[in-house]
Amino acid sequence: MRIAVTYENGEVFQHFGHTEQFKVYEVENGAVVSSEVDGADGSGHGALAGLLAGKGIDVLICGGIGGGAQAALAEQGIELCAGASGSADAAVEAYLKGELKNTGANCDHYGEGHTCGDGENHACGGDSGCGQSCGGCGKSAVTGKNAGKKCRTHYRGTFNDGTEFDSSYKRGAPLEFVCGAGMMIRGFDAAVADMDVGEIRQVHLMPAEAYGEADPAAIFTLPLAELPGAEELEPGEQVYLQSADGRAFPVKVKAKDALTVTFDANHEMAGKELNFTIELVEVCDN
Repeated sequence: MRIAVTYENGEVFQHFGHTEQFKVYEVENGAVVSSEVDGADGSGHGALAGLLAGKGIDVLICGGIGGGAQAALAEQGIELCAGASGSADAAVEAYLKGELKNTGANCDHYGEGHTCGDGENHACGGDSGCGQSCGGCGKSAVTGKNAGKKCRTHYRGTFNDGTEFDSSYKRGAPLEFVCGAGMMIRGFDAAVADMDVGEIRQVHLMPAEAYGEADPAAIFTLPLAELPGAEELEPGEQVYLQSADGRAFPVKVKAKDALTVTFDANHEMAGKELNFTIELVEVCDN
């Protein structure tokens, strides 16, 4: 089985039609045996569906997706699992365990043209894709002997209280990415850039090196009357809104009353200090 995930910065990219890359997983006997990141060379939903079919993809995991794209995938015989968010590796693991549920077409759940404040930078590491705090999203150049090279790493991520939030060791397959290409959060990239193969390094990342500080401007309130179907939402639930440029992005319901609903578009890791144990498994020159 081959599973493709819309991919950016280690996470599930939130709009199928705008994804620039897929992470493709080879699965045997219910377990991931290898993975690689491929560019999305197609243009438009039909072309992307054809691209995936040409790569022998059996399942697509993504965030937001429209009805037209859903139909194009169905025509190619590709199973769809939409509505995923967070770590791409974790999403695949959840799918293989039968824990990931398909929400179907969801891009226009709340109508076209909705924007959250400025309609652009809600939570970096999501739509902005740089893993930095909003208000200064320029990517910092990563330098080191591994910059620009494909690296395979095992890692374990924990919060300061020791709680583990992710681990490639548990999935049994190292993470593969191009160091310094913006596929990973800045602090992770910077740590790997000068590591030796076989080296294990402990790093502590402040929010600026990870998913940025939480942005108060990314918390916004809308009238229920403007959001068909929002009457059923509950605080803590995650849904998708659509920006002016057509990108779907995840938001969490923060509060709701009889007339309004308040959303939080910050990345779930925003404002958090993160700790990683990183093991560099392999470095390829191309």
